[in-house]
Amino acid sequence: MQIIFPKSAIPDPQHFIRRAGYGLIVNRRKGETSFVRRFTRDLYPRFHLYIEDRGENWQFNLHLDQRAPVYVGVTAHSGDYDGPVVEQEKERVKNLLSAYKAHHTRA
Repeated sequence: MQIIFPKSAIPDPQHFIRRAGYGLIVNRRKGETSFVRRFTRDLYPRFHLYIEDRGENWQFNLHLDQRAPVYVGVTAHSGDYDGPVVEQEKERVKNLLSAYKAHHTRA
């Protein structure tokens, strides 16, 4: 699920998403960074989010990882890219953005 925000609303998307409860993870094989928010102490299930630069906007690509890959050498997992749980997390992030903007635009 995609969430698009103007860069003027979030000058530092990594700082914002970390304040939203996500932790940074680095895929050393691919050289990619992304963010996860766990439900429990277990690694899965978890929300998984990538941040992409889209010119004047940031695009957050959000999905729910249900479990780890089951085959050695395979990166595919059981992920949900839509549905009520992902939609609820999208709304949570959007609501946090409203609070973030209000806090960072005070004079």
